[in-house]
Amino acid sequence: RRRQRQMCIRDRPTASMKKEKKIIWLLTGIAAVSLLVLCTVVIVRTATYPFIRTTGPDGPPRSVEPSAQAVERLAGGIRIPTVSDAIDRTDDNPFQAFKAYLPQAYPAIYSQLDTLTINEYGLVFRWPGKNPALPPILLCSHYDVVPVLNYDPSAPDAPLPGWDYPPFSGAVADGRIYGRGTLDMKGMLFSILEATDSLLAEGFRPERDVWIALGFDEETGGTQGALKIARYFEEQGIAFDAVYDEGGIIIAPGLGGIQRTAALVGTAEKGFSTIRITVRGTGGHSSMPPEKGSLVLAAEIIEQLNREQMPAFLTAPVIAFLDRIGGSMGVAQRTAIANRWLLESLLLRSFESNPATNALVRTTTAITMARGSDAANVLASEAEVTVNFRLLPGNTTAQVKRHVENICNGYDVRIEELSTREPSQISPDDVHAFEMIRTSLAGLYPGTIVTPYLTLGGTDAYKYEAAVSYTHLRAHETSQDL
Repeated sequence: RRRQRQMCIRDRPTASMKKEKKIIWLLTGIAAVSLLVLCTVVIVRTATYPFIRTTGPDGPPRSVEPSAQAVERLAGGIRIPTVSDAIDRTDDNPFQAFKAYLPQAYPAIYSQLDTLTINEYGLVFRWPGKNPALPPILLCSHYDVVPVLNYDPSAPDAPLPGWDYPPFSGAVADGRIYGRGTLDMKGMLFSILEATDSLLAEGFRPERDVWIALGFDEETGGTQGALKIARYFEEQGIAFDAVYDEGGIIIAPGLGGIQRTAALVGTAEKGFSTIRITVRGTGGHSSMPPEKGSLVLAAEIIEQLNREQMPAFLTAPVIAFLDRIGGSMGVAQRTAIANRWLLESLLLRSFESNPATNALVRTTTAITMARGSDAANVLASEAEVTVNFRLLPGNTTAQVKRHVENICNGYDVRIEELSTREPSQISPDDVHAFEMIRTSLAGLYPGTIVTPYLTLGGTDAYKYEAAVSYTHLRAHETSQDL
């Protein structure tokens, strides 16, 4: 009996261990099967994911040789220094000069199209179409340019560091036109006018009305140019089928892992919020500093703002972009895009690893200005920090302000919104307006992926949202077109 009891005692742990082993084996088997199923789902989904594929070989762009007259007209426009801060000049005003230059350069446009001027320098043209029942389209550009560092208007031909030719020379050399505004945005402005002038010479008449709006203060906010032009359209009850303005670029194969040429068409743009934070602290003389003065407290807030960024997420334009470029990327990228339900966090981390792509997936935080005392030996009782946020569609300026308030909780601060603008609406890409861009680009750049994209900077297109039926698009710009 004692021997049997000893055997039972010895057998108990053995039986228990066997039971535990069975459970472990069962759980391991379940995990293995689950992993196998998961891998199978990922592989199948990657193989069958409906990436929107571009057919045809990725060939060289179609060669379009501009006429000598077209080149000279653009060069002449570049030579007029319409720098944004010169708008109020009373003598030798470049905006007045540019306004007078266009009728000389394009007499046919001014004689055959309806023209009007809004707020002195806003230039508007209407090209009547055959069918007034069709909603019109609007082509936008602007002719103001940003200032040139160290440029002296009294010595316009003086050489400047970083410039091959003087910034307003309009020099034509090596197949290029040099000068401020060639890309932003006189190049597109003159492209619109050249196309219009050429079609008028052929006797062409569009099916629908085509409007052209040329702003003059886009670089400083567009409140006097595009905004007032947009109000004119609204007052006249003019609703556009689509608004086309500056936007993305055409990128070469290989950039960002994309193996084909890709044309990025902006279908939305980010908003912005500039906030000033005034931090209160103990002032006094630098000989008896407190443990933490106002500037030190401001530095703590700066550190928290920089560390605690707003959350990243994918917007509709970026998802559409991924669906179009994914088919021409490597296996790892295709797998992540096709399985966002599982791998979205990895996809977002990939975007976050680069400043340019990080801006596509989050409302960014940029500490742009800080101010403390005006003297080296004085402690200011207040310090100021200015922060510029660029908002993703889906975020609001109210959310940004709450984000700042949460970070500043516990500090004695005053928070002021200096300037704000909500993100734009998102234009659909399954409409005729987008298809027009896609087919046009397919003819100019064979095999190119044409994809929606998120425009990171601000454009005049935003001002026209109230006057557009259902979509506004920011067309590409590319140096090859210029």
